[in-house]
Amino acid sequence: MRRDLMDILVCPVSKSALTLEVTTEEGGEVIAGTLTCEEGHVYPIEDGIPNLLPPDLREAIDGVPSASDAS
Repeated sequence: MRRDLMDILVCPVSKSALTLEVTTEEGGEVIAGTLTCEEGHVYPIEDGIPNLLPPDLREAIDGVPSASDAS
């Protein structure tokens, strides 16, 4: 994911700004990390692709509770 996408990405649930936390970066692109909104919704970045499905839909598809559901 290119960092300049942060200018246009918002939380699909709350429409608030997202904060980027980078775990892995290569050649100026974010390969792994998370995007977190002000309300605590967390969206993973895997293989350079941000997964912006709302947490409840992501859980229904993956069958794994989201990090924001743990609180």
